[in-house]
Amino acid sequence: MHQNYYFLKQLTAELRPRLTGLQLVTCFSQNRDELIIGLSGTGSDEEFYIRALLTSHFSALSFPSDFRRARANSVDLFEPMLGQTVEDVVQHVNERSFYLRLSNQMVLLFKLFGNRSNIILYQHHEPLALFHKKFGADLELDPLTMHRPLQQNFQAFEAAGGNLKKLYPTFGDIPALYLAQQQYDQQTLSGKWELVQDVLDVLENPPAYYLTKLEGKTRLTLLPVGEVQQTLHDPVEALNAFTRNYLTETGFEQQYEQTRLQLTKKLKGTQVVLEQTTSKIEELRHDRSYAQTADVIMANLSNIPPRTKEIELYDFYTDQPRTYKLKADESPQKYAERLYRKAKNQHVEVKQLEEKAERKLEEVIVLEDALAALAEVKRYKELKAFLRDYAHLLTSRQQAQQEAPFRVFETEGFKILVGKSASNNDLLTQRHTYKDDTWLHAKDVSGSHVVIKYQAGRTVPVTVLEKAAQLAAWYSKRKNDSLCPVLYTPKKYVRKPKGAAPGAVVVEREKVLLVKPENPFERKV
Repeated sequence: MHQNYYFLKQLTAELRPRLTGLQLVTCFSQNRDELIIGLSGTGSDEEFYIRALLTSHFSALSFPSDFRRARANSVDLFEPMLGQTVEDVVQHVNERSFYLRLSNQMVLLFKLFGNRSNIILYQHHEPLALFHKKFGADLELDPLTMHRPLQQNFQAFEAAGGNLKKLYPTFGDIPALYLAQQQYDQQTLSGKWELVQDVLDVLENPPAYYLTKLEGKTRLTLLPVGEVQQTLHDPVEALNAFTRNYLTETGFEQQYEQTRLQLTKKLKGTQVVLEQTTSKIEELRHDRSYAQTADVIMANLSNIPPRTKEIELYDFYTDQPRTYKLKADESPQKYAERLYRKAKNQHVEVKQLEEKAERKLEEVIVLEDALAALAEVKRYKELKAFLRDYAHLLTSRQQAQQEAPFRVFETEGFKILVGKSASNNDLLTQRHTYKDDTWLHAKDVSGSHVVIKYQAGRTVPVTVLEKAAQLAAWYSKRKNDSLCPVLYTPKKYVRKPKGAAPGAVVVEREKVLLVKPENPFERKV
C-alpha cells in the first residue's frame, strides 16, 4: 500500500507542515531511475531530502536524513525550480498522486502509478520538464484537474451490489484481502456496508503503519494483515523502513535474478557466435572447394555448352560425379578464374574470422567472470556496486560495450589472458583473476600481466606454462632479447599496495622460467 491513495493521504498530511516554507536547493540524478530533491530552510541548517526511485519494476519515495552527491556521473535536473519555496502539498482525491505548489506559479507533480511513475514540473499551467521522458503522454496531465470524485454512499453501494472494485477502486488488494478475512462475502448487504465503513475508519485514521510479510513479499499496510514484522507510527518513517527492507529483500532478489538471466543469455549468445566462427575458420582452412571446383571446370571446358546454368561433371578429387552451378552470362573460364581469385583471398577471410573469434573469446571470459562475481553478491549494497561496475555488460547498445582489458589465447583447454596496458593490467589482475589462477610477468621490466585461468582438477601442463611465459616476455620491454626470465606464481600471492601506480603489484613465492620472447600462437609464414 506504499502507493495506495489512503497511505499517500496520510503521507502528504505529514509532509505538508514539514515542507511548507522550505526552499528547493538541489535536484539531481546519479542513477537512471533515481531523482534526489534537496530542500532547506532559509537562514537555518534545516534540510530535507526526497529520494524518488522510479524503476520499471519498483517505484517508491523515501526521505533520507542526508545525501552525499557523487562527484561523477551526476546530472542536475529541473533547474528552473531551484530557489523556489514550497507553499503547499496537495493530495489528489482518490488518486495515487500529489503535487508541491511552489512559488513563482510552479507545480511539481508526483505521479505514483506503479511501474509508470513519473515526476513532472509545470509553470503557469504548462509542463516544463519530466523525469522519465519515455512517458511523453504525461506532459498532457494537468495536476490541477486530477482529483477523482467518487459516489460512495449507501445508495451507490447498494446499486453496485457491494462490489468493492466498482465503488472503491482506491482500495487495492490489501483492504480487499482484509475484508475477505472478515467473511465479507457471507454478509448481508447492510453487513457488508458496516464492514466497509469500519475499514474506511482505519484507512482514514490509521493507528499504525505495518511492515508485513504477505505471500513471501514485504508490504507496507495500514491494516494488520499477513505476518507483521514491524509497527511504526509515522508515515515518513514507515515509508523509509519499507523502501529499505524492500530493496534489501524483494528488490534485491528481483534485480539479482534479472541481472543473472541477462548475463547468462548474453553469454550463451556469444558462445554460439564463437562456435560458429570457429567452425567456419576450420572449414575454410581445410576446404579447398574453390580451387578444386575451378580445376574441374577448367578440365571440362570443352564439355560445357555455352550459357549453361547447371551441369554434372566428373570430380576427379572425390572420384564421383558432382552437379555444378554456373552463370549463364559468364563463361566457364571466367567463372573458374573468379574461383581461383577467391581461393587466393581465402586467407584474408580466415584472418578476419580469427580476429572475430578472439573478440568473442574475450567477451566469453568477461561474461563468465561477471557471472562468477555476481555469484558472490549477497546484499543489495553489493548488487548496486556490481551493477555500477558491470553496467557496460548490461546495456543492449553495441557502442556501449567496453573493450575487453586483455588479449585471449587458448591452448590444450586452458585460456591465457594478456593485459593490454598498465591500467588494463590492473583490471585483468584485480577483477578477472582468481586466487588459483597462475599469474606471470617478465622479471624486472615493465610489461603485460599474463594469467592462465585455473581448470578444476587439472594441473597446468609445462607446455601451457611455457607458452604463457613466452607471451609475458613478448609483451614486455625484453621483447627483443634472445632469452627472458619470467616469474610466475598463483594469483593469491599477488597483491596491489594502496596508492601504487597502474599495473604495479607486489609478488611473493614466485618461481622463474627462462624462455625465448615470442607469440607461439602467431601463424608462421
